[in-house]
Amino acid sequence: MIARIWKGKTKIEHLEEYTDFMKVRAIPDYAQVDGFIKLTFLKRIDKDYAYFELITFWENMEVIKGFAGNNFEKAKYYSEDKNYLIDFPERVTHYEVFAE
Repeated sequence: MIARIWKGKTKIEHLEEYTDFMKVRAIPDYAQVDGFIKLTFLKRIDKDYAYFELITFWENMEVIKGFAGNNFEKAKYYSEDKNYLIDFPERVTHYEVFAE
């Protein structure tokens, strides 16, 4: 199993709207991919920003390539993300899960 980790940041005033967007748009999108296992979506705030960390779990790297393309380390964004995110990290990180 492979974990794919993405991090993002919004203004605090966009926290709830972006959270709702991810629940309605992104999570169902991941879930429909054959070979997707599960995800964990984390959020936290400080005095200035809301931070997100998305950890998706996939059967193997071939499944991830099917989802993200051959440049699988490149982050995948939705057109609506420009309404919420402050920056757009170009890369995600992958880890092999060896224990749960």
